Amino acid sequence: MNRFPQKKTRLGSYKFVSVLFSITLSLFIMGLFGVIVIQAKTLTQLIRENIEIQVFLNKEANAQDIKRISQLLETKPYVLKKEEASTLRFVSKDEAAKVFMEDVGEDFSKFLSDNPLRDTFTFSVEESFQTGEQIETIVEEISSINGVFEVTYMSDLVESINRNLVKVSVVMGAFILILLITVVILINNTIRLALFSQRFLIRSMQLVGATKGFIRRPFLWRAFIYGALGGAFASGLLFALLEYGKQVIDGFNLLYNLELLLGLFAVLIFLGAVLSWISTLRSVNKYLNMSLDELY
Repeated sequence: MNRFPQKKTRLGSYKFVSVLFSITLSLFIMGLFGVIVIQAKTLTQLIRENIEIQVFLNKEANAQDIKRISQLLETKPYVLKKEEASTLRFVSKDEAAKVFMEDVGEDFSKFLSDNPLRDTFTFSVEESFQTGEQIETIVEEISSINGVFEVTYMSDLVESINRNLVKVSVVMGAFILILLITVVILINNTIRLALFSQRFLIRSMQLVGATKGFIRRPFLWRAFIYGALGGAFASGLLFALLEYGKQVIDGFNLLYNLELLLGLFAVLIFLGAVLSWISTLRSVNKYLNMSLDELY
């Protein structure tokens, strides 16, 4: 008589810890690269906000002219708005002279009877208008406004940013594709190995008349739950890592985009659940369609 009865194996059950650990680790690595992409996007956005256009007014411009030009520029779609506030700034020639003297350390009014500087409007350009051709069109449009003397911008900076962004986008796109393929393979192999021990139970259920749908259901349900849990755990680890980074790295807050990060966490949970479900479906179907000899 067997004094130590064997534990019954439940349909759809397999090693929980190893599968969950593998899924979490795979998604964590992918999420880590996703965080890098988000921070690169945020950094790019900060750099792009430094692309500014300066509008110098005529010497004869009076208060009415300044108000008219200000109201006209405020309506333009290419003027960047941050948190519903326009980035359009006005610097009078007197303020410009004061800043100039503070920077240089000399008072040019001792040598010149008239202030050579001009009243100026400065604004950041909306990201969708930041190609060289579009900015040139903006410059021509503003230059035609009555009361505007000259319009300038850093053309070299615009060209450099756009050129480097194309290169970075191609490299990151390739890395994301390679990483996604790697994660799919890892999760698929992990689940396939986990289900290997269930192949004879699957065949036993077939022999007693269970339908394929009945056999698949517990496997697919568990796979979906395990995948979602793996994505949630990976998201939690990433969040903890980012919170730690905010405390120990100066300026890290500038690259912290909570909205995009929450989107990334949702993608990881969804990706984990879907990839686990698909991998399980493929593996279960494989064992359902195998002959007894092939199972051995």
